[in-house]
This record gives sequence, structure tokens and C-alpha cells, in this order.
Amino acid sequence: MSTGATAELVVGGRSVRYRDTGAGDTVVLVHGIGRSLEDWTEQHDLLSSDYRVISVDLPGFGWSDRLEGPTTLKRLSAWLPAFLDELGVTEPVHLLGNSLGGAVTMAFAAEHPERVRDLVLVNSAGFGREVALGLRLLALRPLTRVLLRPRRSSAARTLRGIFHDPSFSTEERVEQAYVLAQRPREAMLEMGRDLGTVRGVREGWRRDLLARLAEQDLPTLVVWGARDLILPAVHLEAAKTALPHARTHLFLDTGHMPQIEQAEAFAELVRDFYRG
Repeated sequence: MSTGATAELVVGGRSVRYRDTGAGDTVVLVHGIGRSLEDWTEQHDLLSSDYRVISVDLPGFGWSDRLEGPTTLKRLSAWLPAFLDELGVTEPVHLLGNSLGGAVTMAFAAEHPERVRDLVLVNSAGFGREVALGLRLLALRPLTRVLLRPRRSSAARTLRGIFHDPSFSTEERVEQAYVLAQRPREAMLEMGRDLGTVRGVREGWRRDLLARLAEQDLPTLVVWGARDLILPAVHLEAAKTALPHARTHLFLDTGHMPQIEQAEAFAELVRDFYRG
């Protein structure tokens, strides 16, 4: 087990970057599109005193190798069991997913409910069509390749869209986002086309996935930031309708990543959910 730094693991012949801290019941953290496991740094620090906390760069994102063949929601969610198996995690886990990571964890739970204790969905994809223009443009291949050219100014603009409080768009985070933007982006483009069009997130996969999840009545907490500019907070109301058994929480004056912007309150909310 890693004690704080990231480590590498080979899954299906391809290198995967992950972080593994703490001890106890296992919590698995899954990041959003175009992002990396660094989005969970604060939660590693806050939750590892009581839990084994694992975050991972999904295949084709961060510093993990791509899958062989196209990157899709179905293939990412099917990859998670193999990753956990390689780590020796066979017991049911607590799953947390932010943005795309929410959709990945929902799909994993729908397919492998016996491996999931509960779900925490953080500003998760899957509850509505509306999504930021930049992500809708992923469906337009020639234009997107121009827009995704790495620039520090673009990295700073992305962070301003993620965080409501501008103090979180630090120089360190801008530099990190700029370095990340220089990594291969093909998986991001493939995911954008798999999940949506220029008009927004596709309805078909959302409807089918939520119907399967609702049937399972899995303990679920849905969390949102009221000032999310990526996936609007109105999706929280849609989540209440789609998953009537779920607990919900809205963080005021918070953007797309409550796990960072409201780190301590978020961790306490998760702990309370687990205790419940």
C-alpha cells in the first residue's frame, strides 16, 4: 500500500496510477472528465484516519495508460473491478464519483451491486442534458482539437469554471492543470462523443442507467454545489426524482468540486452518511 505518494499498478497489461492511504473499510474515489486523482487530495487527508482511501487516474486520464480500443462509459465501469482485483480489494466498497466519475461509479454499481456498499455522487453526470459548452464541443472533433491545445490561459479559465471561490484557482492548481492538459487527450474526446452531442448529454444512457440503479435501492448520497457552471444544480432536483431513496445535500456558494471547495464539511457529510 502507498503511504501518501502515488503508485503504479499494471491492470490488463497497462499501467495505472493510483493513491492508497489509510486503513479500514475501503473508499474508492473517481475523478471527472479530463481530470486526475489530485481532485481527491483533500479527502485522502481527511478520511484516511478512519478508512482505506483509494483514488485512481482512470484509463486514458491523468498518468494512466489508455484502454485498448475506444474509451466509453461502459468500458471504464467494466475496468474498475479488474483494478480492485489487482489491489486485492474483494469486499464491497464505498464508492465516490465526481462528474464523469459519478456516472462511472453508477454504471459499476448497476453491473456489480454485490461489490458496492453505497454511493456518493458529487455533481455527477447522468441527471440532466445541460452541460457546459466546452464539454458539448467535445463532440466536434476538428474544433475540439484546436480548443484542447494546452495553454496556461486555458488552464486558468478552466479552473475559474470549476471553482466558485476564485481563491481556489491557485498558481499551483493552474500549473497542475496546464501539465495535465499536455497529456494525451484522446480518451477525453472519446468520452465526450460517447456521452453527449453538441446539444448536451444524451438521454438514452442516462435513462437506462438511472432506471437500473433505482431498482437496486442502494444507499446513495447525492451532493451538489449550488454555483456549478459545469453541471447545473437543477440536476439535484432531477436526482431526487430519479433516485427517491437517496439522501441529498446542496452546498451553497460552491462550484463543481465540493470535495475541494468545502473539503472539511464534505468529509463530515460523508462520515455521517457512512455512520447512518
